[in-house]
Amino acid sequence: MEATLNFEEKDWLACCGSTKFAKEMASASPFSSLDQAVSAARDIWFNKVDVNGWLEAFAAHPQIGQWSKGEQSTAISTASTSILQELADWNARYRQKFGFIFLIFASGRSSGEILVELKKRYENRPIVEFEIAAQEQMKVTELRLAKLFATRTRSAATGKPSQEVPTRTRPPITTHILDVSRGSPAAGVEVLLEMWHGAQPRPSFGGRGDAGGWVYQGSSKTNTDGRSGQLTSIVDAVKPGIYRISFNTGEYNPSGFFPYVSIVFEIRESQKLEHFHVPLLVSPFSFSTYRGS
Repeated sequence: MEATLNFEEKDWLACCGSTKFAKEMASASPFSSLDQAVSAARDIWFNKVDVNGWLEAFAAHPQIGQWSKGEQSTAISTASTSILQELADWNARYRQKFGFIFLIFASGRSSGEILVELKKRYENRPIVEFEIAAQEQMKVTELRLAKLFATRTRSAATGKPSQEVPTRTRPPITTHILDVSRGSPAAGVEVLLEMWHGAQPRPSFGGRGDAGGWVYQGSSKTNTDGRSGQLTSIVDAVKPGIYRISFNTGEYNPSGFFPYVSIVFEIRESQKLEHFHVPLLVSPFSFSTYRGS
């Protein structure tokens, strides 16, 4: 028999700043699983919470650039003074146009990526942007629900994380490509993820003796937002080791300088519960990357 988890109205309010949402979730409780709670949350958010409730939830968020610890950790680590200032300026323009703060599921996104998306969405009609903001709010709510259930489950009898309620809501390794020459996401780029399983403990510099050592993990093409599909399974603990992520930049831009770009990185035992976001900033004659989180 499945155990049910009971939460108070304040718990639901912490997941979404709409009082109507919190009251409806409390009324629909208890839930036997995270999936059941997320299903109820989606129905309540999109079908029972009105426009005022949406605005109330939007207002409960910190402005992008005035960081929400954890959910905007990647943006914090990649924010330069100039980008922070530009984010502040565009936030002000956005709010003046739409009447509410810019809302985005910021987990795993760099400050530069967020700025690109802000500028892109600024061009939307208000009714379109309002719907997008509501969808982004739901993504944030789902992440918070997953954390809420994981925390409550871990505090149950065993004191160990539940296998039925993963703490992750996305794969542990993700990527995103920005075409800096166009100032937009790079769509349709093939991405390949491999892991080192060679006879040597580590791949050699220059690739000497590495034949057969790299093992396929997953591949996909970037979408219109420049984000790849799922490259690995959604697991709580990623397997420590050395990984290589490759981008087919030659196919994306045949006249460019790089036929492909490969980035090799190591995940240590102490880092297996972390998230690794490996963004690529690319132009015909240059590229750069950094460690996201």
